[in-house]
Amino acid sequence: MRRSRHRRRDAGFVGGNQVELLRGGDQLFPRMQAAIAAAHTEVWLATYIFHDDPTSLALADALISADRRGVRVRLVIDGFGSNASLRALRQRFAGSGVALAVFRPMDRWWHWLQPGQLRRLHQKLCVVDGEQAFVGGINVIDDRLDLHHGRTELPRLDFAVQLRGGLVADVAQGLRSIWSRAWLGRDFDDALLDYLPLRRRLGLWLGQLWRGPQRLAAPGPRLRPVSAAFVMRDNLRRRRTIEHAYVDAIRAARARVDLVCPYFYPGHRIRLALRRAADRGVRVRLLLQGKVDYRIAAWAAEALYVELRAHGVEIYEYTPAFLHAKVAVVDGHWATVGSSNIDPLSLLLNLEANVVVRDAPFARRLEGEIETALAVSARVGEHRGTGWRAMLHRAVVAWFAYVFLRVAGAAGRY
Repeated sequence: MRRSRHRRRDAGFVGGNQVELLRGGDQLFPRMQAAIAAAHTEVWLATYIFHDDPTSLALADALISADRRGVRVRLVIDGFGSNASLRALRQRFAGSGVALAVFRPMDRWWHWLQPGQLRRLHQKLCVVDGEQAFVGGINVIDDRLDLHHGRTELPRLDFAVQLRGGLVADVAQGLRSIWSRAWLGRDFDDALLDYLPLRRRLGLWLGQLWRGPQRLAAPGPRLRPVSAAFVMRDNLRRRRTIEHAYVDAIRAARARVDLVCPYFYPGHRIRLALRRAADRGVRVRLLLQGKVDYRIAAWAAEALYVELRAHGVEIYEYTPAFLHAKVAVVDGHWATVGSSNIDPLSLLLNLEANVVVRDAPFARRLEGEIETALAVSARVGEHRGTGWRAMLHRAVVAWFAYVFLRVAGAAGRY
């Protein structure tokens, strides 16, 4: 009964969308900047990390330019992910009408003591004029810059999608709710006007009358309309929507499951679905991080290698660069791109957002990217994670995960 009630609350599929896959910030940021440069009414943006490197500040300047044209600009960033750059961003936006909201700020020592601080805003969303949206796993930071390891030769492997069509309204609704929650329920229209002197407000209004409607950014390649769903995870009504989307797709798989994820420690439902899929002859391939950014995350994933490989699951580690992509393809027609990892943080605590696409051409495009990544990855061999040390390893990780979830206040079985 609980399962059926959850499904009725899941985001539904919407037809007639154009969905284009974008690889990394090198493809995403020029598209976003072009859309923002052509915006004529509003821009909404949410991200976990908004850094202060030149790439990020170029996007910040695009938001400021839009504001100066009279476009309403709303930006929400996570207080932990963007803590290091928060002061620089506030200075950059000072004097503009860009309304910057911080989700669970961490810039004062007492913020660390407040309950719920482990529940972070991990979404990466942008909506322009309610007509196009960007959804994915790419933070606002240079692809070749890692906050903990410095500059890298190759960019992170990551993806996003550019959306047009009816699904954009769902993305916009979700983004607005997060921004207003971070803004503490203020009337943000009036709050924005409070920032602006009367002379500038009149100038913006007259400028809009003089310019009239502006053209939207030139669209990308013409794409066939597809069916897609916007799936959010929050801590209210949609606690398990992303997890169930994965489980449902894996349970229905008949030929192949390809799953790419940097932080991989799935709960019981996803592990069971993967094992059963492999047992019935489905080829299941996992692409995980080989170049490690957080040792504890890789250690947790390795604890499950023996269990999954015993059922025929193929595990690969991506070594050329840091892996940050959270994508999957099932049977060549179901695909997802988003911000959600397959670990307790993403599936039980963080605010996450994925797009699920039912379309064979889109799935084939993503499959091609996965195959390219697999070709330069190392397959995990028989010797990894065997013996009594592996058993102890798994027991320690399971205990740590249990304690972490209890401390974080996560409810339900994982």
